[in-house]
Amino acid sequence: MEAAMEQSKNDLDSHSLLEFLEALKKASKDMQTNPIFITNDPQPSMESILNLESEVDTILSSDPNFFKLSQLLCSLKTLSEKLRRFQEHSLKSFFSRQITKTLEEVADIEEEKVRVLKRFERRLSQGFDRDFQEVVLRGKVFAILESILCDSTRSTRVREHVAHTVVALVRFNRDVFVGMVLMSGIVQALIPMASCCSRQVVCSLVTLIRTPLIDEMGLRGEIPRIVSLFCSSEDLSIEVGTMDCICQIAYFGRMEVVESMLEKGLIEKLVELQRSTNGDNLIETHQSKEREMAVVGEEGERSGMEIDEIERDLPFAGCVARFSVQVEVGEGLGPAEKKEIKVEILRRIGEASVSEAEAATIIAEVLWGSSP
Repeated sequence: MEAAMEQSKNDLDSHSLLEFLEALKKASKDMQTNPIFITNDPQPSMESILNLESEVDTILSSDPNFFKLSQLLCSLKTLSEKLRRFQEHSLKSFFSRQITKTLEEVADIEEEKVRVLKRFERRLSQGFDRDFQEVVLRGKVFAILESILCDSTRSTRVREHVAHTVVALVRFNRDVFVGMVLMSGIVQALIPMASCCSRQVVCSLVTLIRTPLIDEMGLRGEIPRIVSLFCSSEDLSIEVGTMDCICQIAYFGRMEVVESMLEKGLIEKLVELQRSTNGDNLIETHQSKEREMAVVGEEGERSGMEIDEIERDLPFAGCVARFSVQVEVGEGLGPAEKKEIKVEILRRIGEASVSEAEAATIIAEVLWGSSP
């Protein structure tokens, strides 16, 4: 019985060895026509050798006839791993050099810069990679991005793509890039940019970094500046983007931050916007259209779609209550501070309204939207 088992084991070893030698022969031919060092993809035959090597290692190392082959295969495995790491590092280094070279070009080749920035952002969105991060840091990519964003003579389109790339870097690794954003002039450069994109980026950074960024913006006087620009803006897209940003700041901001926004006339601006054609001024028209559409055959589904479209055209409907709710449910204020801010908001609504009816309507919305 033992002899039969030993024979079976020997047959299995012989089969494994034969299979390995066949793979070795094929790999040898493949490497003559396509050397491993000129391709970035591992050859299937080489993978077969390395996978089978572990199975036949005992046979090769114990047989004097194969001992030298066993040593060579061990070295091959080590060299293959080194080559893989070198190729990965070389590709990442090449990618980093391409980014830095393209972005640092004096000539403002807009399309090429945008293409590289989009590619870089896509790579960052794939998730954290320590080696890639090392390449980015060594290439001083963040400093290059900051210099472009802070240069007002550069193309607005390029600067906007740079801003989105900064957000992607923060998402890639907050532990490293949040500190860089806080110490940089990126937010300072974004605020004067008269575009909806710049407001969206500030909003994204506030959402990602939260209180530390808001505190830093408060120290630099940037939050009152955002409100001042909001109050003086006549561009709807910028106003909508800034409203989102202000609501995020209200959610995470401390007492002094919220107070600074109120002191800059934020509630007065919101009341004005809510009164405008982009606010509750169209609510009655909206209701009339809803009633008209409801009686037209069996078109309820289309009616709902039309109503949603109208609501999207009213970005400032209920905007005072929206801001108030963000403060009340937010993380930055304590219960007593929230009550104090609410009283101040209600007072300012009364002063900013053009009639008692308008004041009563907005105050009711603020109170109705409150947490119990």
